Order: sequence, then C-alpha cells, then structure tokens
Amino acid sequence: MSLKIDRDASRFKEIVRGRIRSNLRKYVTHGEMIGRKGKDLVSIPVPQLDTPHFRYGKNEGGVGQGEGKVGDPVGRGSEGDGTGEAGSEPGRHILEVEVSLEELAAMLGDELELPKIQPKGDANIQQEKHRYDSISNNGPESLRHFRRTFVKALRRQIASGGYSPDDPIIIPIREDTRYRSSSVIQQPEANAAILYMMDVSGSMTDEQKQIVRTEAFWIDTWLKSQYNGVERRYVIHDAAAREVDENTFYHTRESGGTRISTAYKTATEIIERDFPSGQWNIYCFQFSDGDNWGEDNQRCMRMLEEKFLPICNLFCYGQVESPYGSGEYIRSLAGHFGRGHENLILSEIEDRAAIYDSIKSFLGKGK
Repeated sequence: MSLKIDRDASRFKEIVRGRIRSNLRKYVTHGEMIGRKGKDLVSIPVPQLDTPHFRYGKNEGGVGQGEGKVGDPVGRGSEGDGTGEAGSEPGRHILEVEVSLEELAAMLGDELELPKIQPKGDANIQQEKHRYDSISNNGPESLRHFRRTFVKALRRQIASGGYSPDDPIIIPIREDTRYRSSSVIQQPEANAAILYMMDVSGSMTDEQKQIVRTEAFWIDTWLKSQYNGVERRYVIHDAAAREVDENTFYHTRESGGTRISTAYKTATEIIERDFPSGQWNIYCFQFSDGDNWGEDNQRCMRMLEEKFLPICNLFCYGQVESPYGSGEYIRSLAGHFGRGHENLILSEIEDRAAIYDSIKSFLGKGK
C-alpha cells in the first residue's frame, strides 16, 4: 500500500513536469539547460513554483490565534519586494529540478507532435545478447537458482524417505545444486549516426553558433530516445574542412572564405569509414549563414544528389541569419531540388525564437 507522502511526492513531480511542459518553448529557444546537462539528467530552473512549506512569524492573530476567517494567511508579512533590512519572511526562489533526458524527449515529442521514427530498411547492427533461459548442473555460485536447488533436494529427500512433514528440514547437497544458464542470441539494434557540419568563417558570429548548439542539443535528445545507439561526428569549414571534437565545433572561428563542398567531402569520408549505410541510420545537419563561393554551389548540389540523399534518413540544412551572410545558399538548394526529395529539409533560423519551429521542420516527418 502506498503511503500518503509517496502519493504527495508523485503529485508534486507531476506539477513540476507540467510547469516544464508549459514553458518548454522558452527552454528550447533560450538554451537554459545545456550547461546543466549530466550523463542522464538535466537540471532545470523552474521559477515561481509554489512549494508547500510552513511560514513562521509573529503571533499577530489569524488562524490558530483567536478568531480568524477562511483565507487568512499564517504569519502575515509585508507585501512587495524586500528593500529594507534583513527580515524573517521567505522570498521567491527558483527551484532546481532534475529531469531525465528520456522525459525531456517525451515532452519535446508531445509538444512538437513528433512522430516516432521508423528505422530505414535493414539499417541495424546485430548485437550479441546473453539470455538466461535454461538450468544447468554446473555454474558459479552467483548464478545459483535457489528455488530449483531446494525443489531438487526436497524430491531427493522424499524419494529416499528422509523427509518428515513434522520436521520439514531440507538440506541440499552438491548434487542438488542448480544454476541459471545463458544462451547467446543475435539481436538487431537500430543505430543512428549524426553528422553536424557548420560554417565557421568570419561571418558566423558567436550568437549564430549558440543557436546551432541549442538546436543540436534538442536534436540529440530526440534521436537518442528513438535509437539504441547514437554516434556523433563534427565537421567545421571555411574554405577548407576538417573533423573536430564537440568543443572545437562550437568555439572555433576562422576568417577565411567559404567552400561548402569541402565539408561535404569530409563528411562523405567519415560515413564511408565509420558508418556503412546498410548498418546505420544516417542524419546530416548542416548549419551556415548562406555564404558560399559562387562556383562551388553546383559542386555541392551534385554531391548531395550522389553522396548524401541516396543514403541519409535526413539531410537537414539550417540557415542561421547573420548580419554578414548573403543567405544565397538556401535559395540555390530550393531552386535546384524543389520538393522532389523528402529527406532533404530546409529551414531558415532567423533568431533564437525560430529554433522551436526549425526542430519541428527537421524531425516532424519521422524519418
């Protein structure tokens, strides 16, 4: 039977999660939780949440002190913000709550109405799993099956006449001991590879990179909830491209020109080296302010047609508006491909407020 305090705690958790859901757009667009992410949990500041507590003050009447009316507060304090000397009344606090990434993904899916992803074709890896599905006469003591052992001992004692209902003592011997035994099975596990590509030329400011980082956090959160295993790779480029780690991806800024095809070439090499398309669900997310060397556009279109679109679940291009970028590249993509490729998705991200709708555009098809 559950205790009342357990029910109250469960109810309080639901209130907290309801507040997070109602403010999810704010969390998505402002990236308040990225720096608070642990391995499996995210610490989220939830402001203005009325938590039950006792309030102590002077005995000035009210409920419990003579006559009172319904609604009279206990320990009445002064109204308004505190501007004077130190007092005894509680202030308004921000409550830190921990939410699992799994719960966060569920909230995102509910709010954005994201469909569950159906892994493409035979894109999975066979993993060996050990399943305890039989009993053996030999094994380590840690796998001793106590019930089977005592049943065997009981049967032996009954058969030999050594069991007395009036003195029901069962003593197993070595021959009675039974152990759980496992067999190896091949179990398919769908896996996903995420490749992030970003222009780090001088026209991409720190604000644009923070927008990319925030959107990538939510993309990761959703895809990890849909696949057993997710691997990520990062490519940065200006006029040349290279593979980097996550920290370098978000904090590097160059001053050279821009050739997007160099990022495509590096990403292709990573896919061929690490992620065979028959075994991985591949997602590519490219972010840029739309600048590209004019003659390079046609090379990019050809590489998309030949190298990426035939094998990727999604190829998503997010154009982050910059005061320095031309914004031409997204128009070139739209003009060349039109609506002929369902796995090519384009999104214009004008500012932080546009992150929410961009995520829905990228992930809303369930691919």
